Amino acid sequence: MAGGGRALLWSLLLILSYALIEAVAGWRADSMALLGDAGHMLTDGVALGLAALAARLGQRPPSPRHSFGLGRVEVLAAVFNVLLMLGIVSAIGVEAVRRLLHPEAVDGPVVIGVAAFGFLLNLAIALLLMKEAHSFNQRAALLHVLGDLLGSLAAIVAGVVIVSTGWDPIDPILSLFIGALILFSSLRLLRETIHVLLEGTPRGVQLEAVGKAMAAVPGVESVHDLHIWAIASDRLALSAHLQLRELALWPDILSREQELLAEHFGIAHVTLQPELDQHPLRRWAEAPTDLLRRPDA
Repeated sequence: MAGGGRALLWSLLLILSYALIEAVAGWRADSMALLGDAGHMLTDGVALGLAALAARLGQRPPSPRHSFGLGRVEVLAAVFNVLLMLGIVSAIGVEAVRRLLHPEAVDGPVVIGVAAFGFLLNLAIALLLMKEAHSFNQRAALLHVLGDLLGSLAAIVAGVVIVSTGWDPIDPILSLFIGALILFSSLRLLRETIHVLLEGTPRGVQLEAVGKAMAAVPGVESVHDLHIWAIASDRLALSAHLQLRELALWPDILSREQELLAEHFGIAHVTLQPELDQHPLRRWAEAPTDLLRRPDA
């Protein structure tokens, strides 16, 4: 397994181990802040496990049954993560509101000790993942761990406030804050997942900029029917029709286009259809992204 996959697996083991310890400590201390943070870490552990599995499956070569490979497994993993996160947010929210309406005593010193250990653990995991955070899965996992850092910090604050003032409601209040963090991450992940499933243009890729660069290749008159989508988060695909001056120039144009798209836009899976430019003005009235001409045309 690649270095990024090993980092994910080690992070998964550390997070799941600590989530179990934190959940037991939260139950014994009767702390919603610890229980909420344990729930957050559990979702991150599942996310890391799915990310590692998706990364492994995504490395499998295409087959007759899956001609694009299994890169979209990470999208399915994201859907599962969103559903799991939303379920935990609901549970944390309901219990936190109950605690606000019916306050219960919280063992502040236990909360501080466990949360402080969790903060150091999350910091170590974040540093581990930062070295390998290249793919979508790894960057998403890093974001989850950074969220855990904030969750542990919130639990520490709750413990300190309880020890100093005896004000127990700070615990469910900060639990709601942790729940809001999970909700924000869930909705963001859901939006990105839907965008991939709808085969939207990948983030960071400007369709018009790509088309103009392709149209600037010598021998190309215009580019139309340009589509860019993500097979997986780190595997972009493109298809387009190119109108040419001469069909005999196609082998050289194809090589130049493939080199341009791979080096400047990170697009390696390219399907291009050459056409002779017999009707140069027929599509000027259509959408700007439908026809992209050479700058000197």
